[in-house]
Amino acid sequence: MTGNDTASLVYGLMLLVFVASGLAARRLPMAQTLKYALSWVAIFGIGFVLFSFRGEAGRVWQRVSAEFRPNDPDVSNGTVRIRRGEDGHFHVNAEVNGRETLFLIDSGATTTALSAAAANAAGIAVDENEFPVIVDTANGATNARRARIQRLSIGPVTRIDLPVLVSESFGDTNLLGMNFLDSLNGWRVEGDTMVLNP
Repeated sequence: MTGNDTASLVYGLMLLVFVASGLAARRLPMAQTLKYALSWVAIFGIGFVLFSFRGEAGRVWQRVSAEFRPNDPDVSNGTVRIRRGEDGHFHVNAEVNGRETLFLIDSGATTTALSAAAANAAGIAVDENEFPVIVDTANGATNARRARIQRLSIGPVTRIDLPVLVSESFGDTNLLGMNFLDSLNGWRVEGDTMVLNP
């Protein structure tokens, strides 16, 4: 038994003695005293079990919360894990200049792309005086404008001054492209999980 275990045991016994003395001082009938005593033992027992399984409880809570927000990244030891969506693609909530923005991760896109609405919401300035860039999309070629995200974060992964393309024709789709993925130490797909190594 370690020093911490001994201290915890002594602390628990002191609490039980304190509760027992409090019950004895009230001079209640024996049956009622026993009922109260058993209630306190049950409370301490439940507390002890919850404390003992705090690590597992944390993982259960993480899993349950992931069901409610499936696009939030799972961060563990600095590594970011992203679950595959029901559509077969990887989607992730990121912060663009502090504003939550949903991205589709697209390793076929050379540059990260933002819809005009997402760029406007994040306060990204687009230079309308520059020549537009012709971009090939799933719906054909379209015009886009160059801009820069001041700060993009996915969990602990943060990139500053990231080049992006912005266009009305992207609709409400935002793509996280290879210029972001190439900035990582590595990334891979393990089954239904994409792993990002900062």
